[in-house]
Amino acid sequence: MKRFSMRRRTLVGGAAAATVLATTGGASAQPAAARSFVLTTATTGGTYYPVGVALATLVKVKLQASKGIDVSAISSAGSTENVKLMRENQAQFAILQGLVAQFAATGEGPFKDVGPQKNIRGITPLWYNYSQFVVDSSAVKTGRIGDLVNLYGKKYSMGARGSGLETMHLWLFPNLGIDYTKMDLVYQGYGPSSESLQNGTIQGTNFEAGLPTGAVTQAFARAANRLKFLEFNGEDIKKANGTTDLLSLAKIPANTYPNQTADVSTAVLPNFLAVNASVPEADVYEITKTIFENLPFLNNIHGATKEIDLKRVATGPFPLHPGAVKYYREKGIEIPQRLLPT
Repeated sequence: MKRFSMRRRTLVGGAAAATVLATTGGASAQPAAARSFVLTTATTGGTYYPVGVALATLVKVKLQASKGIDVSAISSAGSTENVKLMRENQAQFAILQGLVAQFAATGEGPFKDVGPQKNIRGITPLWYNYSQFVVDSSAVKTGRIGDLVNLYGKKYSMGARGSGLETMHLWLFPNLGIDYTKMDLVYQGYGPSSESLQNGTIQGTNFEAGLPTGAVTQAFARAANRLKFLEFNGEDIKKANGTTDLLSLAKIPANTYPNQTADVSTAVLPNFLAVNASVPEADVYEITKTIFENLPFLNNIHGATKEIDLKRVATGPFPLHPGAVKYYREKGIEIPQRLLPT
């Protein structure tokens, strides 16, 4: 198994990525029954990383001593890179943005050269990413997403290279009729993009994440007097979806962020917890069961986990892992044929 660069990613929970006994069978000082997995997330300024840490912490607290199962969360460039890390078995679990997950399942978009990712299985939808397009107020004319044309010739952050946000932009902008090649593009994670908005070195970006997003909170706390959200309406959602139905309309409630006094109408996209098909059924069963039987634990760590719902599990672009299917059937959930593993 290839080793990932610790210079680029932060390891949480103490287990090294090379210690993946369930898939490598390698020797270790740990008891023979111990299994240590890696969950890859995204950059630290968004929602993926803290939710990943919450999931890893839950598994460590509930399953490490009793079942010998340990999960460590690492930061990454985001969903597109996460698919690669799973393909190379540098990570066994991943949080994937809905669009990236669909492309990975079908071998489209950034995966057209490598084809459908047959190694990935679903566990559960997690929370919705809210499109949070934040721009300098000088670019706002109508207040809707179409105002992005007013950023032509100005600096715009597409997100980190290889991130789900970059993939989202490359899909979304053509659907909306936005020619991003006319912008002066930069590639930054959420934290650096927030700082750049605050100091005026970029004029716009999008934070695709659950609510509240730390990087957005920071930006509006320090520069709300000159930053504005761009909104979506029903017509914008229809255009943005292109030939899909991935996006739906939702609101960012007033006072989610400092100095945000009104609701913001925007687009939302689901995220998924995915797993390599090679992870043992018993381990995925225990992790799935632990998640749904300890939702208050997760809710206390990050508000986005309040959207995890047993009633929504029978969805997604990948077949479900047999371990997840076992738990859902115990709870009386009917699984569509297309989501059953083959």
